[in-house]
Amino acid sequence: MRVLLTGVGGPAGRSLARQLAARGHWVAGTDLRDTGAEVDAFRRVCAVSDAAYLPTLRELVGEWNVDAVIPSISEELPLLAGQHALLPVPVLIGSPDAVGTADDKLLTAQRLRQAGVPVPRFAGPADFPSAADAVSAFGGPVIVKPRVGRGGRGVRLIDAHEAAEPIAEGFWAELDDASIVQEFAPGAEYAPVLFRDTDGSFPVCVALRKTALKEGAVGNAVSVVRVDGPEAEEVRAVARAAAEALDLHGPIDIDVRRRADGMPVVLEINARFGANSAHAPELLEAALDALLARTAAAPA
Repeated sequence: MRVLLTGVGGPAGRSLARQLAARGHWVAGTDLRDTGAEVDAFRRVCAVSDAAYLPTLRELVGEWNVDAVIPSISEELPLLAGQHALLPVPVLIGSPDAVGTADDKLLTAQRLRQAGVPVPRFAGPADFPSAADAVSAFGGPVIVKPRVGRGGRGVRLIDAHEAAEPIAEGFWAELDDASIVQEFAPGAEYAPVLFRDTDGSFPVCVALRKTALKEGAVGNAVSVVRVDGPEAEEVRAVARAAAEALDLHGPIDIDVRRRADGMPVVLEINARFGANSAHAPELLEAALDALLARTAAAPA
């Protein structure tokens, strides 16, 4: 198969490029900058916000004669979910509504709570006069992060000590409704990876435990291990429930953490491959099977 992989310089893209090449597939990559990724063809492209982004992808699909497009960066997911029909080959993406909800952490938390999927307590910054009030209301540290963001960018952990510092007052005063405040779950963190087919089945659902985080208590995973048994089944169950609540399809990367009482709660959902997919190689296999089926079903 000939695959166009977007965001090939990011953690998810690099991992996918290596996996695809190891399976003998021809891989073309795009990114904002020349990242040195080892692919068969590469092109620097404009930002997703540029009106030329989608036409450029369409041009490259034809130039490279690819069979499918696999997106790997969060910023482009809503665009491709809504307009992937403009590309002449299958795109591994969910529906516009599902992808749009997953793209917004506040909408995700609201939808999951409505569906009975466990999530940390959450609110908007405007619901609390100060960081100290938020910490007091949640009974412990809180996480403040952008509603729309990627990885650990803009994520801040505030405990009672920091909330009492003058700098926290200035930080809180500058927050607006583009942020979300969440209760901090102090237990083990997981990165379950799933593939949900269009018939609603889960051919793949693997629980990965994060063993180290980039910022210590928060941030992207530095390392993960695959887990099984009762520990994993609890995480897999909540991950499947989250995917069903949003009606997502395709590859899904979810952040789950345990509260102090041990309950696993969903922090956020990425409607794409994550950086740790190589730890569950069956995830890419399921995705390729789905793409091959779509390619075979497409009119000549």
